[in-house]
Amino acid sequence: MLLNDKVAVITGGAGLNGLGFATARQMAAHGARVVILDLERAAPAAAAATLGAGHVGLVADVTDKASCDSAARAVLKQFGRIDILVNNAGITQPRKTLDITGADYDAVLDVSLRGTLYMSQAVLPAMREQKSGAICCVSSVSAQRGGGILGGPHYSAAKAGVLGLARAMAREYGIDGIRVNCVTPGLIATDINKGLIPEDRMKGILEQIPLNRIGEPNDVAGCLVFLASDLAKYLTGVTLDVNGGMLIH
Repeated sequence: MLLNDKVAVITGGAGLNGLGFATARQMAAHGARVVILDLERAAPAAAAATLGAGHVGLVADVTDKASCDSAARAVLKQFGRIDILVNNAGITQPRKTLDITGADYDAVLDVSLRGTLYMSQAVLPAMREQKSGAICCVSSVSAQRGGGILGGPHYSAAKAGVLGLARAMAREYGIDGIRVNCVTPGLIATDINKGLIPEDRMKGILEQIPLNRIGEPNDVAGCLVFLASDLAKYLTGVTLDVNGGMLIH
């Protein structure tokens, strides 16, 4: 198993049809002890319980530094180490540039970008002490192509910020044996976009994807398992496109 006895923390992982939970399920299948972090209303403990014994769900708000630090302390108290962090938590909003309010901007940037920073800060000291660790950040194809299918420009900006932050952390912490990499999913079938794309528009989208289908959460999860594993032990600061060829560059 690729992640045998590793401890993996996944933010925003309680949605059963989301990227985070698909990643949790695959990492558990590869031998990791998984900790799902999410807001209370998402019921992270219940989500973790579906993975089987030995996995944990904790309530945490990635936009709050104290909450991130508390979650990391709880994981270390229970498991003694943190080997993997998947910065998956994020939200999106369908806005045009002139319609983005200050509150919209704060909401999207706080979860995706501030959350990635705060949770990374929470686990990095333990990883430095271990002299090992893998941080995987979920960005988006919208950060690369200048806009996505549903998210507004502030979503693209947040996800582009994640790429820059991850690369800078990779450069800073490589000396400590910590790898930091990103995935940039294209259009993935999750609850966030379910039923929001009309059939005629979907046809046009599929015509732009060489593999001629939208992605599944497991398509992204498998790439995150790879980046977290020793198969990728000489990869840091990379951006792995998971978009079916929507963006070839």
